[in-house]
Amino acid sequence: MPKQLLIYESATPVSASRHARHSVAPVPDFSFSADVNAVPLMAVEFLRAASEYPIVFAGAGDEVVPSVVLGVRGNQNLYLSPDSRWQADYIPAFIRRYPFVFSSSEDKKSLTLCIDTAYPGVNTEGLGERLFSDDGKPTGYTERVLKFLQEYQAQFERTRAFSRRVSELGLLEPMQAQVTTPAGEKLTLNGFFGVSREKLRELSAQALATLAKTDELELLYLQLHSMRNFVGVKDRLLGTLKQEPAAEAAADTVH
Repeated sequence: MPKQLLIYESATPVSASRHARHSVAPVPDFSFSADVNAVPLMAVEFLRAASEYPIVFAGAGDEVVPSVVLGVRGNQNLYLSPDSRWQADYIPAFIRRYPFVFSSSEDKKSLTLCIDTAYPGVNTEGLGERLFSDDGKPTGYTERVLKFLQEYQAQFERTRAFSRRVSELGLLEPMQAQVTTPAGEKLTLNGFFGVSREKLRELSAQALATLAKTDELELLYLQLHSMRNFVGVKDRLLGTLKQEPAAEAAADTVH
């Protein structure tokens, strides 16, 4: 079954009639994200994420949004341990909200809370947190989930606005990351954008002042700072290779 929104297999609207006896137990298993090499990142997460992940801009046209790079190969998340635990201090909110997600109506005017019923923590044995009380009302747990997703949605809209401003200012340039393994295999990750230091320096004083006032200038420098984490991604890749390294691999990010 093809996954929805990168990591969801069976996102089903949450309702008292359908999930009256359902509970959700926390499971320290992130295998649902094993096949993705990047996930969206909210602007508010830049400060925490910049120390552990490469932050890039991905997409096309007006839909360019920040993302964290999780791997070099298209279907490999290098931030997972062999037993599918997350190997980083900060976990992106896109991952943390799982197994829940909002689906929007066709007119984009309403949002519906959904749950991925493929998540192993979903059960009817009373393990973990109930979604609904015996009288059919959402429990405190479900209310907290809704609050988290509502805040996520608000941050998503703010991040989209930030991305549009960055694009309109012409600050993004195509980039690619290249890794050569000890066995001589050359891997290239492309299709993403980064902030151009040169274009940033060329901004007018007024544009820079506006970015500084909204704290968006700090976000741009955090993105630039995060690019050094491609070395860590390369190291994670080498750790998954079966053959013994014959020589140190080279990892370069080029414009």
